[in-house]
Amino acid sequence: MASLPLARVLAPAKVNLALHVVGRRLDGYHSLDSLVVFADLGDLVEALPADADAPPLTIEGPFAAGLAADSDNLVLRAAMIFAAHYPGAAIPPLRLEKRLPLASGIGGGSADGAATLRLLAALNGIRDEAGLAACALKLGADGPMCLVSRPLRARGIGEAIDAWDGLPDVHMVLANPGIGVSTPAVFRRLERVDNPPLPDSLPAFRDAAALAGFLASETRNDLAGPARLEAPVIATVEDRLMGSAGCLFARMSGSGATVFGLFADRAAAERAAAALSQEHPSWWVRYAALAGSGIGAVSRAG
Repeated sequence: MASLPLARVLAPAKVNLALHVVGRRLDGYHSLDSLVVFADLGDLVEALPADADAPPLTIEGPFAAGLAADSDNLVLRAAMIFAAHYPGAAIPPLRLEKRLPLASGIGGGSADGAATLRLLAALNGIRDEAGLAACALKLGADGPMCLVSRPLRARGIGEAIDAWDGLPDVHMVLANPGIGVSTPAVFRRLERVDNPPLPDSLPAFRDAAALAGFLASETRNDLAGPARLEAPVIATVEDRLMGSAGCLFARMSGSGATVFGLFADRAAAERAAAALSQEHPSWWVRYAALAGSGIGAVSRAG
């Protein structure tokens, strides 16, 4: 019988509504300007009771087969970073339920690592935003924004974060064609790294249609073209989602291959997800709600 968790936390999917590549630093990292939201679905990280025979990390779930419980796993890496930053902190055995596709452009490992930091901080009674943010940055460019897990604008390599309160009532369908895309390979295909940033000021949108119009006219994902060269099927997913009844806007997230579609109406989004799943049973398709904050809160057993 599987051990009952002491506490659990959702590692929500991170969706780039817009991603502008605006420069490249001397250390090789790209400078970005991105508008990011988080869905109410994702992987699950759990803390288990201490057991001398328990491994540090157990991985389960529909996408567990693609991961190893070794030092490259961002859950274990986050636990090691946390232990080094907070000597004496308790680090229980951990369990990861891998629900999101691998290498799919929606946070994945970074979200898992950031969720682990939130979980360990809660278990140890640590409230240290600056310290946890420093730990999250060591997970990679997506770490700090996944730690926050609320609508935001991220600049620099992802560490310069501003809260964004302009998200209207909007619903989303996420669709991945069942392939992973290499982020380094996508960046290598970039023809320009000095593209224009997002507008200086981001408005608060009155409704989903206004947000969709802004995204279509004022923003881009500069990695979409290079990603389509790596995986042409991404264009098929975009076209199919955009052709769904009620879809206001569709775009690839991150470096791909997951595509999001925006809907004003939940029922329309759920119908589109169901139709797409039936039409392409090998694709990973999910309806997702978006929220302003609190998606990745830690819940304790009992």
